[in-house]
Amino acid sequence: MLAPVLLAGLLSAAIPAVGDTAPDFTVKDTDGKVYILSEMVKQGPVIVAFFPKAFTGGCTKQLKAFTARHAEIEKLQGRVLAFSTDDAETLKRFKAELAAPFPFIPDPQGKVVESYDVKMPLVTVSKRYTFVVGEGRKVLKVDAGGDAIDPSGAITSCSQAQPAAKEPAPATPAPEAKPRP
Repeated sequence: MLAPVLLAGLLSAAIPAVGDTAPDFTVKDTDGKVYILSEMVKQGPVIVAFFPKAFTGGCTKQLKAFTARHAEIEKLQGRVLAFSTDDAETLKRFKAELAAPFPFIPDPQGKVVESYDVKMPLVTVSKRYTFVVGEGRKVLKVDAGGDAIDPSGAITSCSQAQPAAKEPAPATPAPEAKPRP
C-alpha cells in the first residue's frame, strides 16, 4: 500500500535541472520584506540556497561562505535568498549571528521546499541545494549536498547570466554646415 504512494510522490515532482523553468514564489523574509522570484530575475540572477537547519555545522559553513563572497555576487547583480524550514525567529537569530547581508526566508510548512522537490523524505526539512535562476526563471546551475556549501559554482553562473554588453551605436557624423548665402 505504501509503495504506490511513494512512487506517485517520486513521479509527481522533480528537482529543477539546468535549463528548466524554476518554480515561481512569493515569500517574506525574517523582516517581513516580500520577494517575488519572477520579478527579482529581471534585475539579475538569483541564488536560491536551501539549507536543512540553522546553527548546524554544514549550514553554518554554507552560509558563512555565501556571506564571505557576497560582494562578488553583488558585483554580478546577483542576489541570494537563503531558505530553511526553520521558523522566522530561529532564522533571524542565525542571520544575525552570521552577519549575513542577504535575506533568510522561513518556510516552516515547506511549500517552496516542496515546489523545488528538495524536501527530505518523511520530515519537513530541506536538503542542501543551491539553484542559480536567471532571466525568465531559467535554471542556470544546480548544486547539491557538499557542492552547495561552496558558492564558487553559483558565482560563476551569475557571471555567465549577465546580458551581453550592448555595443555602442556607431557615431553618426554631424551634418555639414551649409554656407549661408
